[in-house]
Amino acid sequence: MTGSTVRPPAYQQLADELRAEITSGRLQPGERLPPEPELCVKIGVSRSTVREALRLLASQHLIVTTRGVTGGSFVAHPDAEQLADGLSTGFALLTHSAAVGLADLLELRRALEVPAAGLAAIRRDEGHLTELRSALFDPTIDDFTTMLAAHAIFHKAIAKASGNPLFELVGRPIYQASYGEDVIGTLPDDYWFRIDVDHRAIIDCLTVRDADGATRAAAAHLDYIAQAVR
Repeated sequence: MTGSTVRPPAYQQLADELRAEITSGRLQPGERLPPEPELCVKIGVSRSTVREALRLLASQHLIVTTRGVTGGSFVAHPDAEQLADGLSTGFALLTHSAAVGLADLLELRRALEVPAAGLAAIRRDEGHLTELRSALFDPTIDDFTTMLAAHAIFHKAIAKASGNPLFELVGRPIYQASYGEDVIGTLPDDYWFRIDVDHRAIIDCLTVRDADGATRAAAAHLDYIAQAVR
């Protein structure tokens, strides 16, 4: 019938309601959801519908379900890596479409990485420095795939060292974005040598807790990338 709307299935409606409770903070991390029989009565749906809704929420890393006498479904504690998985799909679709270009990606990186580097210089601990140093590569012997992966690990470690989990959450999908063949073919011969030098300069600033130096080094790093991949 013209103008009619199709109602989503009952399990989707229930999942939407519970998701709203979780994302609004009315249900806190670690809090137990009502038992399945109680949800059946409260919502007026079958047990299979409730279970399907809970499975959907679990697949979105919003709840954790355990079995046994003390089991049940509990609101998950936020985890940057798991939550970033949900962002990655949409991010990948955008970066491979005409809607978002490399310039947009670099603009977002600048908005995140420069302040994150400054915060990391202040808040980092020895574990963070160890993680960053382990992400360094050797441009004289490592191949492209190895260096690209190390580059992503390095910048994820900077976001982690910032002490702000939101930098981790937003940053992870960015560093999963791949170089297009058109970009790979135009990189300068010394590109990865310069990336290595920049990474080491950032680590040096973080080591001595030089926040101003770290932000300048991060900005210079992105300036070079923007120039090299044009």
